[in-house]
Amino acid sequence: MYLGTHDEGEPFNMGAHHDHGLAGHRGEPASRTAIRAVLAVIIPLSLVTLGALVWMWPSAPEPAGPTSTQMKRVTGTIIRVDLKPCPKQVAPDGLPLDARQLEQEKGGRSPAQDPRRCGNALVQMTSGPLPGRVATAELPSGPGTRVFTVGDDVILLDMPGEDTQGPSYQLSDHDRSNPLWLIAAAFILAVIAFGRWRGVTALIGLAVTFALLLLFLIPAIIEGRPPLLTAIVCAAAIMLAVLYLTHGFTLATSIAVIGTLGSLTLTGVLAMAAINLTSLTGITDDSSLYLDLSYQINTQGLLLASVIIGSLGVLDDVTVTQAATVRELAHANPSYSFIQLYRAAARVGRAHIASVINTIILAYAGASLPLLLMFSLGRQPLGDVITSPVIAQEIVRSVAGTLGLIAAVPLTTALAALTATRPSSPDAIPGRDGDSWRPAHRNGKRISPSARSTS
Repeated sequence: MYLGTHDEGEPFNMGAHHDHGLAGHRGEPASRTAIRAVLAVIIPLSLVTLGALVWMWPSAPEPAGPTSTQMKRVTGTIIRVDLKPCPKQVAPDGLPLDARQLEQEKGGRSPAQDPRRCGNALVQMTSGPLPGRVATAELPSGPGTRVFTVGDDVILLDMPGEDTQGPSYQLSDHDRSNPLWLIAAAFILAVIAFGRWRGVTALIGLAVTFALLLLFLIPAIIEGRPPLLTAIVCAAAIMLAVLYLTHGFTLATSIAVIGTLGSLTLTGVLAMAAINLTSLTGITDDSSLYLDLSYQINTQGLLLASVIIGSLGVLDDVTVTQAATVRELAHANPSYSFIQLYRAAARVGRAHIASVINTIILAYAGASLPLLLMFSLGRQPLGDVITSPVIAQEIVRSVAGTLGLIAAVPLTTALAALTATRPSSPDAIPGRDGDSWRPAHRNGKRISPSARSTS
């Protein structure tokens, strides 16, 4: 924040030694007009977002009543596996068939059972009402089931038995709690080791993001709030909290927030137009159909919400980079005009966009890889594959997010260059390029024309 000058005539900047405050960078004062203009956008946006969060915040869910047939999850460790011969496959007419006959009849790969999936496992429970107890559970042998071996940490489903038979247990899955904690610890240590204090603030911002998604976005949609409006409010709250928490209360961060908001709005408008144009309903699998039938959730609005939330992470990356690039260019070249700053930063932005676009497409392709394999095995024509609801939905996500990303570069760059351009000083003269201005004084001493020409 500009607060006057030192005795030597240098402007005093409250953020000269700390990267905080709506001020310039490295001791450079920010324009009062720029600060007022930014605050005129940021303050109303913050108040509206906070009010919408309070108004739309979901109520506490009612606790589910206990039921006699409710299954409970308990953890345990396999201490022994007793294998037994797998039962023979039976044809529809009741005659046993070996694996080769089945393969010939079905014209596909052999569905022979893995002998490691047939038998029983002795599991010593590590949680639940009876820790330390050893229970017997049958190994799952259906198609696609996992292979369990001695020493595996597993999850059991505790199914209450009838009358006096007692509970029975079913192997459900591997217990991944400990490996995931190790992976999370490695991630946290790597972020802090490289980013130091900035890494700590980034982790806090990540926690805020997860909290808003899990405590606000998902419960609010389940409660019946409009998915699109809920996603907009959630995205604005994440954007304001995470960007300021991670990058500080600087003018560059505020420009990134405004650029992200404008680009996100454009992304939402384009996604809405594309969804209506392609007549997408958002129902592409059993999960979305279940949400539509059982909870009457607007699946088309849910699709729009997913586009907005998915685009936010990439947009704030681009806008923060562009705002920081303009700031550094202005610091390294104080004489740059608005046009020079914009052109130089836009070149960096174009290089960034070229790689980020590929990242977006690859991310969606990776998520849809099993589906693409199914289409390939079905030998469907390419036109039918592209126009199917599942693939068309991913195309709309990619295109809308990419167009919003492209718009973020010129928008953020122009705003940052506008606020970073220094006004002409009365004792400045034109430079050799005709449109840049060089100071006639430096550190209180007049600079000769020859020195100015080489500065």
